[in-house]
Order: sequence, then C-alpha cells, then structure tokens
Amino acid sequence: MQVSVTFRNMEPKDVWRDYVQEKISKLKKYLDYPLEASVVLTTEKHRQIAEVNLLANRLTLNAREETEDMFSAIDGMVDKLERQLLKYKEKIKRHKVNSALPEASWRMNVYASESFDEGVEPRVIQSQKLQVRPMSIEEAALQMELLENDFYIFTNENSKNLNILYRMKDGHYGLIEPQGG
Repeated sequence: MQVSVTFRNMEPKDVWRDYVQEKISKLKKYLDYPLEASVVLTTEKHRQIAEVNLLANRLTLNAREETEDMFSAIDGMVDKLERQLLKYKEKIKRHKVNSALPEASWRMNVYASESFDEGVEPRVIQSQKLQVRPMSIEEAALQMELLENDFYIFTNENSKNLNILYRMKDGHYGLIEPQGG
C-alpha cells in the first residue's frame, strides 16, 4: 500500500505521518487489492484539516475532516473512509461485477465561456482524463455519491453502452443512455 502525506501551512512531523500510515493501513481489511492514498494535512488558523483521496482498483474515495486537533481530524477522516468502504462493500455484495467489459478512457475538457464569443477556436482552461468503467446503475450512483459529483460516466454492464448518470435539481437521478435505432 502506498500512502503519501503532504503538509500544507505547517511543519512536517513524523508523528502525524506515522499516525496516518497506521490508520490508513487498517483499511486494507476491507479491500482485496492494493491501495494508494494521498493525504493532505493542513493548518489554517485554529483549524486542522485532514483530506484523503484513496484509489483501489475500480474504487475512488474522498474524505475530509476539519477539527481543532490534527489527531482527531485524521481519525474523523479515516472514519468517513471506513463508512464509505462498508457502504461500498455492502452494495457490491448485492451486485455481480461483469469483468468481461473493458474499461475506456475519455477526456473531459472545460472551455472558457468567453472563448465562444470570439469566433475563434474555444480555449481549454481545464482538462481531465476519465476512466469509464463497466458497472451497474446502482454502483454508478454509489460512486457518484462517494465522489460527491453531480454526474458520473460509466459503461452500463447490462446494455454494454456508455451511460451518463446525473443528479437533478430536485435530488432525483437522471440517466442518459443511447436509444436503439
């Protein structure tokens, strides 16, 4: 398991680095595959913030905790991760993953709105690579919730087509999928 710890606005301390390593390593019991965790510890005035981005096979989890004590912020962050992992494991027990479908890579570009007015080539201000993985609609909804995104692109393991799941303003979910024609 790889755990990287970054310190922002504070002096790096081995005691916090070791504490994070110890806490994150306890999450291995929930997963069969290697973990990669990026932890950022930040101090802002009286606030201690612990954030993590955890990658494991087809799962990406994020958690953030903010308290007045760094140890309790780390504990809270790991507790949130643990709850997310338990929720994910429970959901997976009910769904059989179809490994016959390949993953696909897509690129998402964000364009500057003013660049469309100029009549020239639109200007890309942000670009991100997306891994589109095969999964059920329920798994996509869970992944979207875990990542706290408003949409999620995935390959539907039933139809084998690219689908987009999105959160509507009323809290319900919308699904965009191709129509047979």
